Amino acid sequence: MTMLKKLSRQIIENSRETGWVLEPDAKALMRLAGLDIPDFILTDSIEAAGHFLDRAGCPVAAKAVSKKILHKTEHRAVVTGIASKDHLKREMERLLALDGCEKVLIEEMVMGIELIIGAKNDFQFGPVVVFGLGGTAVEVYRDTAVRMAPLKPGDVVSMVESLKARDLVLGHRGGQGVNMEALTRMMEAFSCLIIELEHEIESVDLNPVICTGEKCIIADARIILK
Repeated sequence: MTMLKKLSRQIIENSRETGWVLEPDAKALMRLAGLDIPDFILTDSIEAAGHFLDRAGCPVAAKAVSKKILHKTEHRAVVTGIASKDHLKREMERLLALDGCEKVLIEEMVMGIELIIGAKNDFQFGPVVVFGLGGTAVEVYRDTAVRMAPLKPGDVVSMVESLKARDLVLGHRGGQGVNMEALTRMMEAFSCLIIELEHEIESVDLNPVICTGEKCIIADARIILK
């Protein structure tokens, strides 16, 4: 077993008791698989968070990291668009007071098209990959495509083409679409990771994945274990 696989397995094993993988660990797992994630720090220090905001030079997001909070939106555990140290201080104090929160994830924000890349273990077909519009739109439009893992480049193209929102992904009326090479690399690598972890996971949600004309970056990641 390679060192990367050992590290991936260790992240999974460390999450057994909780039953799901905390976001910083889930993102670390994705980075080990070669997928892009935003720059971030995990801290309980308001001073360190302020230094990160200065270095980022752009608005950041702050997220409570707690073994007792799986669905962050239900607890107002995610704050986006933080551009000042005063705002960051207020939100850090509030988030650290949430149930079980010992540290806060502070990360750079990326603007672009929000997509979802997910996976689940189908009782008949095994690991399958789900792709579609992400963010809150995934629940509203339910515009997704499903393919068996592992994916080939042609599978990614066909998944995009099958969406009602394909023009948004590919570029609508002169608008910039996503970088298809970056998206294809991410989805291929993700599908290989899902096969590797087939017997460990119940489902994975990368939502949103922010895609631009240059890159695709995982803004949030959730892994539910078997």
